[in-house]
Amino acid sequence: MSGVPEMANAGAAGRSVAALRRTSGQVVLHLILAGIFLCLALAPFLFGDVRSQQVAARICVFIVLVASYDLLIGYTGIVSFAHTMFFGFGAYGAAMTLRAWGPGWDAILIGGAAGVLAAFVLAALIGLLSLRVKAIFFAMVTLAAASVMMVLASQLSDLTGGEDGITYRVPGLLKPATKLLTDADGKVVRLFGVALNGKIAAYYFVFLSCLVLFGVMLRIVASPLGTVLQAIRENELRAEAIGYRVVAYRTAVFCLAAVLAALAGIVWAVWLKYTGPDTALSFAIMIDVLLMVVIGGMGTMTGAVIGVTVMSLAQYYLKDLMQAGADATAALPLIPDLLNPDRWLLWLGILFILLVYFFPAGIAGTLLKKDR
Repeated sequence: MSGVPEMANAGAAGRSVAALRRTSGQVVLHLILAGIFLCLALAPFLFGDVRSQQVAARICVFIVLVASYDLLIGYTGIVSFAHTMFFGFGAYGAAMTLRAWGPGWDAILIGGAAGVLAAFVLAALIGLLSLRVKAIFFAMVTLAAASVMMVLASQLSDLTGGEDGITYRVPGLLKPATKLLTDADGKVVRLFGVALNGKIAAYYFVFLSCLVLFGVMLRIVASPLGTVLQAIRENELRAEAIGYRVVAYRTAVFCLAAVLAALAGIVWAVWLKYTGPDTALSFAIMIDVLLMVVIGGMGTMTGAVIGVTVMSLAQYYLKDLMQAGADATAALPLIPDLLNPDRWLLWLGILFILLVYFFPAGIAGTLLKKDR
């Protein structure tokens, strides 16, 4: 009988260690997220060059795009290849009205609303007609729809600009030449050495818009709807048996994700001042979204933040890092050739393999994973 208390103590100790590991993982995750948030919130003041601000704005927009896709694949178990199609609806809706009506907020609102409505209607049609079939068939349906939309965007050049895309002007508040605050001499006011002009306004338009959209998604996954979606992902038959209409819920979340992607497309179009197939509809964007979800961790909104940040930094700065490494090892054999920036895709692939190997559930998913 003396062994029973010892076994109980051992079990309690094991649970304590597991709880400590979970807590440490959450602390690390929260520190990473806080660092990313601060860098994005202060990007215009921390990173003065145009390229860095472009990367920061892209990270903000793609966090919304990837998180909305995670609502499908991570929380509900729906595999779709049409997510960038909905992203493109929002971008093209705003772009076409800005080109036709000129730089006004009314053009953004009405054109963006038209794009969002088109995304919602098409998502509802695809969902109602296709979500009853097995996952692989639904994925093929969405891939076909995305391919058709890509062809239409290229062929309907009078509306979409074809392969060349659309360039347009944005409201005056968001133009770099706009002075937000001026001193007594009429010069633009500087804060920490950074001019408070339209460039700052454009970035914070992107940052705050994406922050609101991401907050909406956090609220959704924390609500009873989020619990139902996860139940459907885990076992559709069981969810159906306890009274949930699985097809209705899957269609609803598909439409919701489409609307959020379209809203992200509007923000992206306003920031870029250009919309074309390569920036809004390309299948390469869909591949990037998939990789970002896997790297960050499916079924975790925080995973979208980490996955987008890691992937974007690698895409924009890996070449520079490799060039620096090649210059530093110029006197050595073979290594400079391996670090040639032209081989950056090879190293990006290796980085992705290593991340998947060491973080099998994604970075956020692994840090939050409970010990069995």
